[in-house]
Amino acid sequence: MPQEQYTHRSTMQTSEGPQVYKVGIYGWRKRCLYFFVLLLMILILVNLAMTIWILKVMNFTIDGMGNLRITEKGLKLEGDSEFLKPLYAKEIRSRPGNPLYFQSARNVTVNILNEKTKVLTRLVTGPQAVEAHSQKFEVKTLSGKLLFSADDNEVVVGADRLRVLGAEGTVFPKSIETPNVRADPFKELRLESPTRALVMEAPKGIEINAEAGSLKATCRTELRLESKDGEITLNSAKIKLPNLPQGSSSSAGSRQKIYELCVCPNGRLFLSQAGTSSTCQINTSVCL
Repeated sequence: MPQEQYTHRSTMQTSEGPQVYKVGIYGWRKRCLYFFVLLLMILILVNLAMTIWILKVMNFTIDGMGNLRITEKGLKLEGDSEFLKPLYAKEIRSRPGNPLYFQSARNVTVNILNEKTKVLTRLVTGPQAVEAHSQKFEVKTLSGKLLFSADDNEVVVGADRLRVLGAEGTVFPKSIETPNVRADPFKELRLESPTRALVMEAPKGIEINAEAGSLKATCRTELRLESKDGEITLNSAKIKLPNLPQGSSSSAGSRQKIYELCVCPNGRLFLSQAGTSSTCQINTSVCL
């Protein structure tokens, strides 16, 4: 720089004095900045307080949150728990000595799927009924004995005794096959067909015993006892047929009460007053 220019600038600065430039925010801008900083601090404190309150209410700990605890064996829930979405778990069990409850406002459905997510078995407990959808349904004891089994082919009852407590008894719309039908001790056994015939069939024989009581069979139309290869035995101290028809007496003045049991060719039975010889041939008009 030339000597005369430097001398001129120095003389100008000394004559006018030093100039000061203000740096920063002043006035209303400064007040707005302080206000926003104060508001931000208040929001931080409120957020921190809300976070601490949520941690306290939800019971957040190192082991878990609320009723949920994380253990070495899995997740542990204490108290009532509500799941709004499907729950997938390998095993669900209660604490030792406490029951396990499943509660729903509508129904509880348990599905067993295969590797292709196809339903193999389904158990639905609803407000109207309990439904089980599977190929076979079985009920067993703790020892493994079969108590009840049902599939498309048959229903098996494996208990030693089948007890029906219905007031109207048991209704079989089709045939029934059993080696023994008996009532409880000191109870009556009644076989009834109100609107159809009652048919009892046995290939070798039918035996009906009433050792300590009476035996009564009632039907609307016919009562048929049939044995193809054996016999039908009525074993009792007294056998009464009170409603058999009687044939006409041989003599008008006879008042004897001794009758002869006669059989028609069609199998019908009737009574005829006894005589010195058989009187069944005299009263064959009853067979017509």
